[in-house]
Amino acid sequence: MQQDWEIRKRSDTCTVTQRPFQEGEFFFTALYREGDGFRREDVSEEARASLPDEPRPFSSWRSKFEAPPPPTPEPLAKQDAESILRRLIGENQEGTVNARYILALMLERKRLLKPMTSEAPDVLVYEHAQTGETFLIPNPHLNFDQIPDVQREVSALLGAPDGATGGIGGSA
Repeated sequence: MQQDWEIRKRSDTCTVTQRPFQEGEFFFTALYREGDGFRREDVSEEARASLPDEPRPFSSWRSKFEAPPPPTPEPLAKQDAESILRRLIGENQEGTVNARYILALMLERKRLLKPMTSEAPDVLVYEHAQTGETFLIPNPHLNFDQIPDVQREVSALLGAPDGATGGIGGSA
Protein backbone atom coordinates (compact mmCIF):
# COMPACT_ATOMS: atom_id res chain seq x y z
CA MET A 1 0.00 0.00 0.00
CA GLN A 2 1.55 3.27 -1.11
CA GLN A 3 0.73 6.43 0.82
CA ASP A 4 1.67 10.09 0.66
CA TRP A 5 4.46 10.63 3.24
CA GLU A 6 4.54 14.37 2.84
CA ILE A 7 6.75 16.61 4.97
CA ARG A 8 4.68 18.95 7.14
CA LYS A 9 6.17 22.22 8.39
CA ARG A 10 5.83 23.50 11.92
CA SER A 11 3.48 26.44 12.21
CA ASP A 12 4.59 29.81 13.56
CA THR A 13 1.13 30.34 15.08
CA CYS A 14 -1.24 28.42 17.33
CA THR A 15 -3.81 26.46 15.31
CA VAL A 16 -6.56 27.27 17.84
CA THR A 17 -5.92 30.94 18.77
CA GLN A 18 -3.96 32.07 15.68
CA ARG A 19 -1.55 33.81 18.09
CA PRO A 20 2.08 33.75 16.92
CA PHE A 21 4.41 31.63 19.04
CA GLN A 22 7.13 33.52 20.92
CA GLU A 23 10.81 32.53 20.92
CA GLY A 24 11.35 29.91 23.67
CA GLU A 25 7.62 29.23 24.17
CA PHE A 26 6.54 25.61 24.64
CA PHE A 27 3.78 24.27 22.41
CA PHE A 28 2.24 20.92 21.49
CA THR A 29 2.16 19.22 18.11
CA ALA A 30 -0.42 16.56 17.24
CA LEU A 31 -0.74 14.50 14.05
CA TYR A 32 -4.21 13.24 13.16
CA ARG A 33 -5.05 10.66 10.51
CA GLU A 34 -7.15 12.31 7.84
CA GLY A 35 -8.20 10.29 4.81
CA ASP A 36 -5.06 8.82 3.25
CA GLY A 37 -2.76 11.33 4.95
CA PHE A 38 -2.19 13.26 8.14
CA ARG A 39 -3.16 16.67 9.52
CA ARG A 40 -0.70 18.53 11.76
CA GLU A 41 -1.81 20.93 14.50
CA ASP A 42 0.56 23.08 16.55
CA VAL A 43 -1.18 24.36 19.69
CA SER A 44 -0.07 26.66 22.52
CA GLU A 45 0.00 25.26 26.05
CA GLU A 46 -2.95 27.47 27.02
CA ALA A 47 -5.10 26.39 24.07
CA ARG A 48 -4.31 22.70 24.55
CA ALA A 49 -6.61 22.53 27.59
CA SER A 50 -9.59 23.53 25.42
CA LEU A 51 -9.09 20.70 22.90
CA PRO A 52 -11.55 17.78 22.96
CA ASP A 53 -10.35 14.33 24.08
CA GLU A 54 -11.48 12.78 20.79
CA PRO A 55 -10.22 12.17 18.22
CA ARG A 56 -6.96 10.99 19.75
CA PRO A 57 -3.87 12.01 17.78
CA PHE A 58 -1.81 9.45 15.85
CA SER A 59 1.29 11.04 17.43
CA SER A 60 1.91 14.04 19.69
CA TRP A 61 4.79 15.80 21.39
CA ARG A 62 5.84 18.97 23.20
CA SER A 63 8.42 21.31 21.64
CA LYS A 64 10.11 24.60 22.33
CA PHE A 65 9.54 27.21 19.62
CA GLU A 66 12.68 28.46 17.97
CA ALA A 67 12.38 30.80 15.02
CA PRO A 68 14.08 29.21 12.01
CA PRO A 69 17.33 30.85 10.96
CA PRO A 70 17.28 32.65 7.63
CA PRO A 71 18.21 30.28 4.82
CA THR A 72 21.76 30.55 3.59
CA PRO A 73 22.14 30.23 -0.15
CA GLU A 74 24.35 27.38 -1.29
CA PRO A 75 26.64 28.04 -4.24
CA LEU A 76 26.14 24.46 -5.48
CA ALA A 77 23.29 22.08 -4.78
CA LYS A 78 24.84 19.34 -2.70
CA GLN A 79 23.52 15.79 -2.58
CA ASP A 80 23.67 15.09 1.12
CA ALA A 81 21.59 12.61 3.12
CA GLU A 82 18.90 15.21 3.92
CA SER A 83 18.42 16.42 0.35
CA ILE A 84 18.34 12.84 -0.94
CA LEU A 85 15.79 11.86 1.73
CA ARG A 86 13.62 14.85 0.78
CA ARG A 87 13.82 13.90 -2.90
CA LEU A 88 12.95 10.25 -2.22
CA ILE A 89 10.01 11.24 -0.02
CA GLY A 90 8.75 13.54 -2.78
CA GLU A 91 9.06 10.79 -5.40
CA ASN A 92 7.39 8.27 -3.03
CA GLN A 93 8.55 5.19 -4.96
CA GLU A 94 7.99 1.79 -3.31
CA GLY A 95 11.54 0.72 -4.25
CA THR A 96 13.14 3.44 -2.10
CA VAL A 97 11.48 2.56 1.24
CA ASN A 98 14.63 0.87 2.59
CA ALA A 99 16.90 3.74 1.53
CA ARG A 100 14.53 6.33 3.07
CA TYR A 101 14.57 4.37 6.32
CA ILE A 102 18.40 4.18 6.47
CA LEU A 103 18.79 7.86 5.50
CA ALA A 104 16.37 8.85 8.28
CA LEU A 105 18.36 6.76 10.79
CA MET A 106 21.59 8.45 9.63
CA LEU A 107 20.01 11.88 10.12
CA GLU A 108 18.65 10.82 13.52
CA ARG A 109 22.15 9.78 14.59
CA LYS A 110 23.45 13.20 13.50
CA ARG A 111 20.65 14.75 15.61
CA LEU A 112 19.15 16.50 12.58
CA LEU A 113 15.95 14.44 12.90
CA LYS A 114 14.39 13.88 16.32
CA PRO A 115 12.28 10.72 16.78
CA MET A 116 8.74 11.33 18.04
CA THR A 117 6.29 8.83 19.52
CA SER A 118 4.06 6.93 17.14
CA GLU A 119 1.31 4.43 17.83
CA ALA A 120 1.92 2.67 14.51
CA PRO A 121 4.90 0.27 14.33
CA ASP A 122 5.01 0.64 10.55
CA VAL A 123 5.59 4.43 10.56
CA LEU A 124 8.45 6.35 12.15
CA VAL A 125 7.67 9.99 12.99
CA TYR A 126 10.53 12.50 13.02
CA GLU A 127 10.72 16.24 13.59
CA HIS A 128 13.49 18.22 11.91
CA ALA A 129 15.59 19.75 14.70
CA GLN A 130 16.05 23.09 12.90
CA THR A 131 12.88 23.65 10.86
CA GLY A 132 10.28 21.73 12.87
CA GLU A 133 9.10 19.87 9.76
CA THR A 134 7.52 16.46 10.32
CA PHE A 135 8.84 13.46 8.39
CA LEU A 136 6.80 10.25 8.21
CA ILE A 137 9.03 7.32 7.27
CA PRO A 138 7.65 3.83 6.54
CA ASN A 139 9.44 1.22 8.65
CA PRO A 140 10.42 -1.65 6.33
CA HIS A 141 11.40 -3.89 9.30
CA LEU A 142 14.71 -4.80 7.66
CA ASN A 143 16.37 -8.11 8.46
CA PHE A 144 20.05 -8.10 9.40
CA ASP A 145 20.97 -9.83 6.12
CA GLN A 146 19.33 -7.01 4.10
CA ILE A 147 21.53 -4.26 5.60
CA PRO A 148 24.60 -4.68 3.31
CA ASP A 149 22.50 -4.30 0.15
CA VAL A 150 20.74 -1.23 1.52
CA GLN A 151 24.10 0.24 2.60
CA ARG A 152 25.39 -0.12 -0.95
CA GLU A 153 22.22 1.51 -2.28
CA VAL A 154 22.56 4.47 0.11
CA SER A 155 26.29 4.78 -0.65
CA ALA A 156 25.47 5.01 -4.35
CA LEU A 157 22.82 7.67 -3.68
CA LEU A 158 25.33 9.70 -1.65
CA GLY A 159 27.96 9.31 -4.36
CA ALA A 160 30.30 7.63 -1.88
CA PRO A 161 32.61 4.73 -2.70
CA ASP A 162 30.92 1.35 -2.15
CA GLY A 163 30.27 0.84 1.57
CA ALA A 164 31.65 4.27 2.57
CA THR A 165 28.58 5.26 4.57
CA GLY A 166 30.08 3.34 7.46
CA GLY A 167 26.74 1.77 8.29
CA ILE A 168 23.91 3.77 9.72
CA GLY A 169 26.31 6.19 11.32
CA GLY A 170 28.04 7.19 8.08
CA SER A 171 28.48 10.71 6.78
CA ALA A 172 25.43 12.67 5.87
